[in-house]
Amino acid sequence: MPELLLRMRGIIRKVGKFRRWLPVSEQWWAKLDLLRTLVRRDLEARYKGSILGNLWPLLNQLSQLLIYTYVFSIVLKVKLSLKGLPANENLSFGLWLFAGLLPWIAFTGGLMQSSTSVIGQPNLVKKVVFPLSLLPLVPILSTFIESSFGLMALIFFVAIISHTLHITLALLPLVWIPQLLFTAGLGYLTAGLTVFLRDIPQTLGVVINLWFYLTPIVYPAEVIPQEWRSLVFWFNPMAAIAQVYRDLILAGDVSHWGEWGVASVISVLLFCGGFWVYKKLRPAFADVI
Repeated sequence: MPELLLRMRGIIRKVGKFRRWLPVSEQWWAKLDLLRTLVRRDLEARYKGSILGNLWPLLNQLSQLLIYTYVFSIVLKVKLSLKGLPANENLSFGLWLFAGLLPWIAFTGGLMQSSTSVIGQPNLVKKVVFPLSLLPLVPILSTFIESSFGLMALIFFVAIISHTLHITLALLPLVWIPQLLFTAGLGYLTAGLTVFLRDIPQTLGVVINLWFYLTPIVYPAEVIPQEWRSLVFWFNPMAAIAQVYRDLILAGDVSHWGEWGVASVISVLLFCGGFWVYKKLRPAFADVI
C-alpha cells in the first residue's frame, strides 16, 4: 500500500509539470497543492500506527460484501442473471452487490466526515489566510481514494470470473465526476449548517440509513414497482450512479445514460447551491466556533 501511494504521488508530480500549459491562475494552483497536501496527510493520519495501515478500508468494504452476500445469496437465496457473469453463482451476486456498494460507501463516508469538517478544525477556521472552502473536500477525496482500492479488487475478481475486462471501464471517470460533485455539494451544505446546528450530523445519519434502503443497491431495481421505478432513478442520483457502475464494470455496456445525465445535472446544481450556502455562512464560522 505505501508503494501505491508513492506511485500516485509520482503521477501527481508529473502532471504538475504541465501547469504552464493550462489556463489556471497561480492562486488556484496553490489551493490545489494545499488540497493535495491535506488529503495526503488525512490518509496517512487515519491509520497511523496500525499494522495494516490503508488496507483497512478495503477490509471494511470486503466485510460488508461478505455479510450482504451471506444474507441475500445464501440465507435468502436471491438469484440474479447478470450479463457478463456466470448465472446462479453466489460470487456473481456478491460482485453485483459490491459494484453498487462502492459508490455508496464513498458517498456516505465522505459526506458524514465532511459534515463535521469545519467544527473539527477550529484552529484552521480562525486563521484568516486559510481557504476554508477546502475543508469539506478533504474527507470526501480521502474516502473516494480509499474506495478506489475496493474498485481495483472488484475489477480483479470480475476479470477472473468473466475472463475479460470490459472496455467500458475507461468511462468510469464520467461517473466519478457527478458522484464527487453530488457528495461535495451535500458536504458543503451540511458542513456550513453544522456550525450553527450541531444536530445535523446525527440527523444525517438517520437520513442516510433510510436513503440506503430507498436505493436499489442490495436489491435489483426490477423489484421496484414500475410506477415508482422512474422516480427512484430520476430523482435519486445515487441510484443512477450505482447502476451505471454496474453497467460499466459488470455488463460492459450502459443502459442508463438518461438517468446518468439527470444525475449529472442534479449534481452540478447541488454543488453550486451547497457551495453558495457555505460561502454565505463562512464569514460567521470563526465567531460561532
